[in-house]
Amino acid sequence: MKLTTKGYYAVKALLDLSLQPYYQPTSVNAIATRQNLPAPYLEKILIKIRQAGLIKSIRGANGGYQLASLPEDISLGDILVAVGDKIEPLPNYHLHSDSAEDWVTISLWRRLNYKLKEAIYSITLADLYYDARSRQASYGENNNFIV
Repeated sequence: MKLTTKGYYAVKALLDLSLQPYYQPTSVNAIATRQNLPAPYLEKILIKIRQAGLIKSIRGANGGYQLASLPEDISLGDILVAVGDKIEPLPNYHLHSDSAEDWVTISLWRRLNYKLKEAIYSITLADLYYDARSRQASYGENNNFIV
């Protein structure tokens, strides 16, 4: 499995949204500035994430994007799938041989695929938030949050 730039930016943007007090709406430009991301590309990514139902957009002077659910209810897998990243790290092999070695190898890859997918869907935005805060605290950094 390869994390694309789109997936990376999506995770950074949603982590940024999870930090907003009371999950208030935040503009694309504010997120892009804080996370050092290109705003036009980020806008396209956020539209895909909104279409997937992970965030919602609010119109008006105080509008922007905000999480549609709590951070603990949004998984890394949800985010990656929303922007079109593949969760399946390896091709889905089919057994065309009666060889025990082939069966064992394909079985192994299927099990690894399953475990990786399980891990990706078990990591939430809340987990990532606490990991980042712990790292910052260990280095004595202030509360500016840049992923």
